[in-house]
Amino acid sequence: MATYLSAEAFEQMKIELEHRKKIIRREISEKILHAKEMGDLSENFEYQTAKEEQSLNETRIMEIESILYDVVLVKNSQGASRIALGTTFIVETEGKKKTYSLVGSNEANPLEGKISNESPIGIAFLDKKKGDKVEFEAPSGVIKYTILDIF
Repeated sequence: MATYLSAEAFEQMKIELEHRKKIIRREISEKILHAKEMGDLSENFEYQTAKEEQSLNETRIMEIESILYDVVLVKNSQGASRIALGTTFIVETEGKKKTYSLVGSNEANPLEGKISNESPIGIAFLDKKKGDKVEFEAPSGVIKYTILDIF
């Protein structure tokens, strides 16, 4: 299944991947080497910690490579008349205005107003236009939104 990312998120992932491969790998290797010099590995906390760190780093490297292998870049949809992946929009709910961006699931961060296109609320906003009213069933009850602007 394709992963949807903005150009900015794509670049950030490439930078993280390179950092993990070139810098973090080397740092962990040095920790492992230092821990081995301390002797018995069976009860060597530093060695076990470094090996665990190595495992986590390699797992993240594989995860990023997998994402970048099957990525679909999402262009900013400025001037769009309907909410789609890559659009930013303003809604009103309970008298308050909020700004959201519809992004791929790997970029989602509700605290920053980035809503996943795969989330229930993202699906509810998808393909809606300015002036549309959207109702979303949240755990706390139904939330009603009015779409004020799309850009």
